[in-house]
Amino acid sequence: MPNRRRFLKSVPALGAAAVPAAGAKPAPATRDYFKELGIKPFINAAGTYTTLSASLMLPEVMAAMQFASKQFVRLIDLHDAVGKKIAALVGAEAAMVSSGAAGALLAGTAACVAGKDQEKILRLPDTSGMKNEVLIQKEHRYGYDHAVRAVGVKMIEIETVAEFERAVNPRTAMMLFFNDADPRGKINAEEWVRLGRKHGVPTFNDAAADVPPVENFYKYLKMGFDLVTFSGGKGIRGPQSAGLLLGRKDLIEAARLNTSPYSDTVGRGCKVNKEELLGMLIALEVFIKKDQTAEMKEFERRVKHIADAVRAVPSIKTEVKVPPIANHVPHLHIGWDQSKITVREVVRKLRDGDPSIEVVPGSREELIINPWMAQPGETEIVAKRIRDILSGKA
Repeated sequence: MPNRRRFLKSVPALGAAAVPAAGAKPAPATRDYFKELGIKPFINAAGTYTTLSASLMLPEVMAAMQFASKQFVRLIDLHDAVGKKIAALVGAEAAMVSSGAAGALLAGTAACVAGKDQEKILRLPDTSGMKNEVLIQKEHRYGYDHAVRAVGVKMIEIETVAEFERAVNPRTAMMLFFNDADPRGKINAEEWVRLGRKHGVPTFNDAAADVPPVENFYKYLKMGFDLVTFSGGKGIRGPQSAGLLLGRKDLIEAARLNTSPYSDTVGRGCKVNKEELLGMLIALEVFIKKDQTAEMKEFERRVKHIADAVRAVPSIKTEVKVPPIANHVPHLHIGWDQSKITVREVVRKLRDGDPSIEVVPGSREELIINPWMAQPGETEIVAKRIRDILSGKA
């Protein structure tokens, strides 16, 4: 498991010049950079939320990134090589490393709108005269489709197959599917793919938070989606600002041309550096080789330990739930009579304590704990703190 302090000791001092002045002494190895900045780290009992800094990178990933940081390479060549290796790992026709799943949404949409046409690429987000409509189910609208709209497209909402058939037209550039919303929509993933093939419209599945299980890397490609994206900094535990875009070779090639490092593109700001490219590849290699069954058993052990610790408190009720698609790991739901202390008050006490603890954001009617990103020994701390707070000892 990664060690935050050991890693921080190895990075340059904040604000230091790239090349130290002659005779300058190295910064002390004991600096606590977060403390200097007034930042309070916390125990993650919430999960891989971006605002909570997602996951901690694996030691193998950090080693790869440090290796890459010491040499210069031609970035486009590295993109090519890493993309080819990733495609082989997941059985995709082609692949690329993006600046997170949001960067993949932008680049993939641009590929469907402008393709490899240089004149169109230069004009985005001005889509006049291009295919510039994206079909999406009403229940699939979500905050991250802003990255799609940034290309200059119009989102066309539909609910049923009949509505889809009336809406699809020569201006339809893409069909967007939010994987986690599959149970809520009226058109499931398989039917979405069938409709796309019927009308010759590319289908894009946003499965950002949908590994584990590892099988999902292959599932949606085999289902027939033309593009699929996964976040790199969640369950895969690669660089948080990196992601994967997998799919059709022609669309991946077009996506590459519509984003960094190519200048004058709608995705120029979506940079992926050489360290992230290599780190993302190694993170994927490690993730695919993991014993997924053993890891899931460890996650189950963690939630059981917390549940066992709090059950002695009067009126406590616990239930373990595993979300069916996104964040597919055990979550512990804890409920109680809130006449003495509310969920919000417990959340505040956990956050303000020492060490600080974060739980699943938005917990209101019950406390929701997801300790899959907890480090060794932290599950026990979380269990004791919650029990002490609920029993009035803290």
